[in-house]
Amino acid sequence: MQNWIQVLSEAFRAFGVLDVILLIANSLLILFSRHIVLKLFPDAEQDEWFTRRVHFFRAANLLIVVFVLFYRFFLPLADHSWITRLLAVIVAAYLFYLSFHLVNFLIKKRFGREHELNGERRLSDTYNSRILGMLTATLFSVIGLIAIIRILGFDSLLEAGGVIGVVGVMLALTQGAWAPDIISGLIILNSRLVDEGDVIELRDGEKMVGVVFKTKIFHTELLNLVNNHRVMVQNARLRGMTIANLSRFASARGLRESLSFKIGYEVTEAQVQELFKNVFERANKDQEIPIEYQYPLQVALMNTGDFAIEWSVYYYLKRGKKITAGSPAAAVTGAAGSRKTEYQPGHSLALCS
Repeated sequence: MQNWIQVLSEAFRAFGVLDVILLIANSLLILFSRHIVLKLFPDAEQDEWFTRRVHFFRAANLLIVVFVLFYRFFLPLADHSWITRLLAVIVAAYLFYLSFHLVNFLIKKRFGREHELNGERRLSDTYNSRILGMLTATLFSVIGLIAIIRILGFDSLLEAGGVIGVVGVMLALTQGAWAPDIISGLIILNSRLVDEGDVIELRDGEKMVGVVFKTKIFHTELLNLVNNHRVMVQNARLRGMTIANLSRFASARGLRESLSFKIGYEVTEAQVQELFKNVFERANKDQEIPIEYQYPLQVALMNTGDFAIEWSVYYYLKRGKKITAGSPAAAVTGAAGSRKTEYQPGHSLALCS
């Protein structure tokens, strides 16, 4: 028992100021890890990667604490330089990683753009913040790599330059996989044709209406308004698509939408006009229907068939997210009574007698 007490007392006496600072700092970081990660990534609390980031953050700090205790308590008498180097590499890599995210957060706070999405205030990247973030990442990566190489004992400039050269060759060989997406992401941010929070419609292939959730380095995340799930599109592919931005209007009236109806020949034009006028008045009383009521409906004959006439009703709205909610269609359906309705692609509603 006295031997154990003596070993412990010698180990505690061997603790230096740096050891104490590391233990206290990493213990506090473990304790407040969730709050720190949430502060560095304020818009990622609902992200599936948020929990993994918190676990990684805690594991890195716990690993440093374990190595400090292991080195001081179990190897007090032996010369194990590889333990010291391994601990120094872990500490250096972790400090560079944490410092980068802290600096990147400050850059995003200073040069980013604050906007509202789903009732929450979010901080998103801009062209300036993304460029500065990439330069910061490159600078920290180079300095961190050189520091780790020096810690591992590559003292000669030739050896250190050789390792960095290998990394540069790997990046050059794989640039076709990541460079187009990074450049396209910067172009998207710089042009501001598609901002976070905008409602867009992708018109290449299968049409999709979604909200731009986040423009990342390699891809853009969209929230599908119809199926209520996330869609990831490569930035390079997104630039090649035909995109209709439903949040950017060509005039102050707003977004011009239409509903199509097929009505039998026995219904006169005056009756059709009266029907849509009554529906418009009923919709005007419901604040949940996003129609701009200061602009009257426009009813136009579009096509004549063997059994029915196709009429189109044009209206304006300024809340793009309500396009797929079906509010205008629901109002018309309620006013139409017992008539059969059928939903068709393109947000049109066919109504048959």
